[in-house]
Amino acid sequence: MNRHKWSINEQASFLKRIGDLLLRGYPIAEAIESIALQLPTRRKEELYGCLVELKQGSPFHDVLNNLGFHKELIGYVYFAEQHGSFAEALLEGSELALLKDKDMQKLLKLLQYPMLLMFITGFLFIFIENTLLPRFTTLFASLGLKENFFTKVLYAFDFYFPAVISALLIILFLSAAYYLFAFRKLSVLKQREFLVRIPIAGRILKLMFTHYFSIQLSFLLSGGISVSESLSLFEKNQSQLFYSRIAAVIKNKLVTGEKLETIIGSFSFFEKEFAMIIKHGQENGKLEQELLFFSKHCVTCMEERIEKSLKTIQPILYIFIGGLVVSMYLAILLPMFHLLDGI
Repeated sequence: MNRHKWSINEQASFLKRIGDLLLRGYPIAEAIESIALQLPTRRKEELYGCLVELKQGSPFHDVLNNLGFHKELIGYVYFAEQHGSFAEALLEGSELALLKDKDMQKLLKLLQYPMLLMFITGFLFIFIENTLLPRFTTLFASLGLKENFFTKVLYAFDFYFPAVISALLIILFLSAAYYLFAFRKLSVLKQREFLVRIPIAGRILKLMFTHYFSIQLSFLLSGGISVSESLSLFEKNQSQLFYSRIAAVIKNKLVTGEKLETIIGSFSFFEKEFAMIIKHGQENGKLEQELLFFSKHCVTCMEERIEKSLKTIQPILYIFIGGLVVSMYLAILLPMFHLLDGI
């Protein structure tokens, strides 16, 4: 059967509707059949193929993997199959995926208009800098008028902009070379330690890693599974190698007598508060509830940081574009005003 790639929005919406129907008492096969009736023909064919796989005994997470679903969403399904809170886990995972997709779409919309303005401004700058400005500069120089501040700004921009672009291309090339020849050879844990050190993005990634690990551990513990068994389930999930390696490291250190909160606190890719939350949860006997509450706190912080970053990007672009446009006009108009004053 031909597979057509599902967008993140489609994947999350599908799982959300599955979760809603499961909460209403639908068996998973009937839920898929009901949703398939509302989808385009190509999706119906794929979902009917999924039903065949389910009837043959394939677990739902394998079926989704065959459809090309995102690994994180597959992870929610995998763990949900272990702890039993299937519908709740599907809803939680789909809501987070929809939130990420919404933020990405918001970023694209936020950048569309400024990028169009920059494109138009670039053409205007090239025309003025190469055609009009040299003629006016020659004219003003012959009349004894000095270059004004805005003319200097334009010439400085023309001088430094190619250097900035060249520097960015060099950085991009070096980054690609580092990724190909060094980064990919690092262990998955070392890779994540490197990524969380990236300004702005690293902080968001750290919140994402902490949220995912805490919410899944919370679901597993709520299903009556012990910490040790939960870590074993994480370790067996080879489709998410990062969390599998984390679980393996934690299990090995627990055997040596280290405390869980101490081990978690040694990981730089988790939030600092994560270790304290685990310690507090173990002391009051409500670890699964503490983890659930903290995972939601991570999502809230992540959303706030993304919103703050998005609100910062657009004003900076507008200020840059506005300053360049004003400089282009005033570089020509101010000397003309001086000439008019002398008439």
